[in-house]
Amino acid sequence: MNATTLCLDIGSGTQDVLLHIPDREPENCPKFVLPSPALQVGKRIAELTRQQKAIWLHGHNMGGGVTRFVRAHLKAGLAVSAQPSAAYTMGDDLTRVESMGVTLSEDCPDGHEPVLFSDFDRSWWERFFEAAELDWPDRIAACAQDHGFHPGTSNRIGRFKLWEQLLGDGQGRPESLLFQDVPSMMTRLADLQACIGNGPVADTGAAAVLGALYVVEIEEQSHSRGITLVNVGNSHTVAFLLYRGRIFGIYEHHTGLLDEKTLWQDLHSFREGRLAHQNVFDANGHGCLTLPLPEGAQGFAPVHVLGPRRAMLENHDVSFPSPGGDMMLAGSFGLIKGMAMQG
Repeated sequence: MNATTLCLDIGSGTQDVLLHIPDREPENCPKFVLPSPALQVGKRIAELTRQQKAIWLHGHNMGGGVTRFVRAHLKAGLAVSAQPSAAYTMGDDLTRVESMGVTLSEDCPDGHEPVLFSDFDRSWWERFFEAAELDWPDRIAACAQDHGFHPGTSNRIGRFKLWEQLLGDGQGRPESLLFQDVPSMMTRLADLQACIGNGPVADTGAAAVLGALYVVEIEEQSHSRGITLVNVGNSHTVAFLLYRGRIFGIYEHHTGLLDEKTLWQDLHSFREGRLAHQNVFDANGHGCLTLPLPEGAQGFAPVHVLGPRRAMLENHDVSFPSPGGDMMLAGSFGLIKGMAMQG
């Protein structure tokens, strides 16, 4: 299908957007780097806090970065009500959300200002496209970080189980990182998929890996020897060991807890299959998982680094690819690559 595709990479600070037009060079496709939906919603809540108004949160499970604005609103002594569907943004256990001071309510209480929670607000995007004089796309694909729904369990443990399933049920195939049928535990991605019209969705870290494979030279290299792909995001750092179309290892940590030395040491041990999951977890990361590493991978020595915090590794022997000519669009081009790999 020669379809135009709106690709959204929704991060904690920005949403990086590509309008992919198949018969146009990637560099000439419309691209946008905009504030993340969580920041946009947070700005609205902050203004209502300034106005001393009670708020009612409704809509969907979205990026958790908005929670700090809700806490600030409560700290100011102002009322917060929320639909359960929106309240899951702030936690898997709604009793804990209520303990924050949030009142659950399906309907907007009198005197409350409604605030929509959504990673994709179609009406906003329709106004944006109209202002930019762009035709509405044939389809929409999106990626966002999803810890998964794990009430009563550490989301660090729960999220890493998703990667374990990838290496097991998904047989480590990179294209399985893109979901047409969202796993039941990934509630944020399920809500996002519904909002965009049931298009394909992926986790942001996974999409960045697919973005690296959008670069022909990197994909070809991965079939002759193993490579390490790293996405140093604003919130999370994710790394994959890839060889001959299969992922052999996954590493995930919180970027804010890493410095240059620690990250490089972790990656070195990870590439050699010597990094223990518990070591990463005890350092408040998510973990590390490696399968038996094939000799033909030659130590996964080429390291390709993406992400807004990639400069952390600029003093090491790495490359900084720019899929489609723009590193910030790696996730969006990854969505295009994933769809192509799935056929």
